[in-house]
Amino acid sequence: MMARIFLRIAVLATTVAATPLVAQRPANYPRSYDQIISDARAERQVRIYGNADRAELLPVVAAFRKRYPGITVLYADLGSTEMYRRFVTETRAKRLSADIVWSSAMDLQVKLINDGFAQGYASPEKPALPPQSVWKNMGFGVTAEPIGIVYNTRLIPAARVPRTHATLEAMLRQNGRAFAGKVTTFDPARSNTGYLYLTQDMATTRDTRSLLEAIAATKPVLSLTTEPMLRGVAEGRQAIAYNVIGSYALERARTDRRIGVVFPQDYTLVTSRIAFIAREAAHPAAAKLFLDFLLSREGQSLLAKRSLWPVRTDVAARRLPAAQARPIRVGPQLLVNLDRVKRQRFLRDWTAILATGAKAQ
Repeated sequence: MMARIFLRIAVLATTVAATPLVAQRPANYPRSYDQIISDARAERQVRIYGNADRAELLPVVAAFRKRYPGITVLYADLGSTEMYRRFVTETRAKRLSADIVWSSAMDLQVKLINDGFAQGYASPEKPALPPQSVWKNMGFGVTAEPIGIVYNTRLIPAARVPRTHATLEAMLRQNGRAFAGKVTTFDPARSNTGYLYLTQDMATTRDTRSLLEAIAATKPVLSLTTEPMLRGVAEGRQAIAYNVIGSYALERARTDRRIGVVFPQDYTLVTSRIAFIAREAAHPAAAKLFLDFLLSREGQSLLAKRSLWPVRTDVAARRLPAAQARPIRVGPQLLVNLDRVKRQRFLRDWTAILATGAKAQ
């Protein structure tokens, strides 16, 4: 299965026409970069494990191959937990694995870096990135994606759409029976992404527990990924979804008027897909080329045209007001909630909240 996933994107990527015969060093890059390009051409490929939808990456891959002909991009679209386990297992067994690991599971990415699975690289694009998006010249935040609330536009009129966490809680408490079974969110026990978002909510405000109690009272539908939540809201089986990856939701809402998206005005978490080059990368030079391209203005502009909001601020893209955005910083503080005892305590608390909410109905 893994081979077929890699093969499909490689075949699609090779359809780029009119590529130059010789790759050119990007403007303002040091002359020493010519050696990286030469080494990458000799390596001929770069292997990437990621959890961005493959369709989002096709324009980026096409543009990369146009700039660097002869380098095949092999992209495996994996869930964040599967990606983590596969990469660790392969690396420890000294088997061929990813050259670049690129995931929205920010805490797992930082753990991999902290555990020595990444190599340092001073990207020429680093000066153009926000300081909070780079850690130890190893972890690079590539995107800046807001986490929002999704609602069914037929079930919730525009005037009633909650635009803060407090108004969401008030709406659920005041209309508990009407929202029974009509709320959906990530299951933090099964989804590392959901766990990350809830722990960040808790770190932002103590009011989060009260909101979770209100959600629990509706007997929410818990999900492992974003897609079932969006589908459930669109079809009217759920009226509202909490803590949804905004980039995916906005992309869906472009073509589906049943879906509305709002980013809480009191604060909106902004997450980033962190990429790093594997310490044991079989194709390290090609990995540097692709990482730099992702972080370049061209690469970031291509991401912005799809659903992935870019991390660079010198690229035309939609952004939240600074006072509203709460970026999750790339760094060691993300390791705190991965502590086994702390995680178990959090999930016990979450289970107790759900049980209390179920009894309240």
